[in-house]
Amino acid sequence: MNIIMQDKHVNSISQLSEIIKVSKEIEFKAVSLKEKYKWIEEVLGRFKYFRLRKKDKSIIKEYIETMTGLKRAQVARLIQRKKKTGVIVPYYGKRNRFKTIYTSSDVARLIETDNCHNRLSGQATKTIFQRECNVFGRKEFERVKDISVSHIYNLRGTRQYGSRALSVAKTKAVCVPIGQRIKPSPYGQPGFLRVDTVHQGDLDKEKGVYHVNLVDEVTQWEIVGAVSGISEQFLEPLLEDLLSQFPFRIINFHSDNGSEYINKIVAKLLNKLLIRQTKSRARRSNDNALAETKNGAVIRKNIGYSFINRKEAPKINKFYRDHFNVYLNYHRPCGFAREIVGPKGKIKKIYPQENYMVAYEKFKSLPDAKQYLKDGIVFEELDRIAYAKSDNQFAEEMQKAKTELFKSFNQKLRLPVFYASCAVKDYRLIP
Repeated sequence: MNIIMQDKHVNSISQLSEIIKVSKEIEFKAVSLKEKYKWIEEVLGRFKYFRLRKKDKSIIKEYIETMTGLKRAQVARLIQRKKKTGVIVPYYGKRNRFKTIYTSSDVARLIETDNCHNRLSGQATKTIFQRECNVFGRKEFERVKDISVSHIYNLRGTRQYGSRALSVAKTKAVCVPIGQRIKPSPYGQPGFLRVDTVHQGDLDKEKGVYHVNLVDEVTQWEIVGAVSGISEQFLEPLLEDLLSQFPFRIINFHSDNGSEYINKIVAKLLNKLLIRQTKSRARRSNDNALAETKNGAVIRKNIGYSFINRKEAPKINKFYRDHFNVYLNYHRPCGFAREIVGPKGKIKKIYPQENYMVAYEKFKSLPDAKQYLKDGIVFEELDRIAYAKSDNQFAEEMQKAKTELFKSFNQKLRLPVFYASCAVKDYRLIP
């Protein structure tokens, strides 16, 4: 509903104060800018604004703000204009603008070029402009041949370009409906694996071998394998073999979003084995932190960073199965955190001495651990593997096997042989 208000009978400051109090919830709107300025000029003149004291001036300004909807700074500028010029009229001055260099015809040249070449990059498009003008003598490309690359993308955002260009859609993100983005919650139950891949470097544009690392979250039971490539045809038989080496049933398979694991072949394999597949969430680096930690503390520390030819993957796999995986799970202690809640509710993780144990001991310490074993596997059989040799005896045997493995690499590659188990910066030549 529109109501026309007449305030000519209001002549005192006290009346304005009362109007301001009762008009807080009412919205006032002028018909036009010209009428609004004319009314402001009339109010200033009626109350003799420039003769008032400061407190009364503030009431006048608040009244004008309430009736016109202007901000305090806008009202102050209009009052200053009234004081300086004697009148308040709309100001339609010209603002500073950049000179327009490229016209609609130049945008048409851009549309023509993008439609012919299926929208190349900005640098390639500018090269075509220069060739059209300089090589082929087309004068209509005279202006755009010197255009900046960034401004090409500005012109591609104009309405003219969007209505005529054949390819204006941006690249759409690919949503792969394989695996669920979630952090697994094992609740103290083994069988929740964290998986990651470690690349053994490049040499002369040739890819090295890849290590596949599978770690159980609760027991830190770790199985490592090697493969010559990370495509599906290489990974499928390797994953099936690695999963079979775990003594307990596998429930969850968690990896990052790499295509080596997020594909139909791996998903089919896991579905066949009744294993749930999950993948890391965006901006959640801790989702796969356990596997990342084991990559450095286990694989890099023992195998090193030097290039290993991908053809050596079968040899490395045999070493992993016969020696390294047995050493990791039966003879190498791991630290298991204990959580302490502080007085303010902050959770702190500590690693006391009694919480260091090998993965096999951790698995046996779980309540009713027998229920997690695969069919046909018993603890008596695992005990024979665990206690056949002491930790130092088996570690020494593993180191000798690793030395022979590295020697076999370097006989073919003619590279110096290193003890891979030493620190990264402390390589020692094998005699």
